Amino acid sequence: MTKKVHEDQRYVIALLNNDVALVNEIYKKCAAKVKSFVLFNNGSVDDAADIFQEALIDIYNQAKYKDLQLSCPFEPFLLLVCKRKWLNELKKKSIIPVTKTEDDLLHIGEDTFEQADLLAQQKEQADLFLKAFEKLGERCREIIRWSMQGDAQEKVADALGVTYGYLRKKKSECMASLMKLIKKNHD
Repeated sequence: MTKKVHEDQRYVIALLNNDVALVNEIYKKCAAKVKSFVLFNNGSVDDAADIFQEALIDIYNQAKYKDLQLSCPFEPFLLLVCKRKWLNELKKKSIIPVTKTEDDLLHIGEDTFEQADLLAQQKEQADLFLKAFEKLGERCREIIRWSMQGDAQEKVADALGVTYGYLRKKKSECMASLMKLIKKNHD
């Protein structure tokens, strides 16, 4: 069964054809995220730029020599390639055996597409949650925020100046409202 080619295939074609406008769009959408990931994981700004550039070259080579067909959004796919490249770089620097060689990185398997799809779905779900959360009343947002911190319900009730019973009831109502909003936004 062949998967449908994703509309973001246009970015792969842009790399092949050196379409400056679309390649710039890739940089605007993705470079800062790669930079944040690399900096957060013991890298420098230069490391991030190198990893980003190498990932684009890998994708270009996959497209040119192996007819890469995207079946998922481009952005999570690129971020995943960058993440794998950087983690391999860290392993090399620490003299831990490297799990994948440079050649292995050119063999982008179905699991890469699936992981990129999963990342895109998680982002979509987080966006839905945040949109719905922002539509809740201030008191509901406050109760949910406190509850998500993992503190005991009694402690949350004390901090909010309410009884434990009231907090449980109100939290249940707020969560129901949140779920209803998420479902409404999703449909």
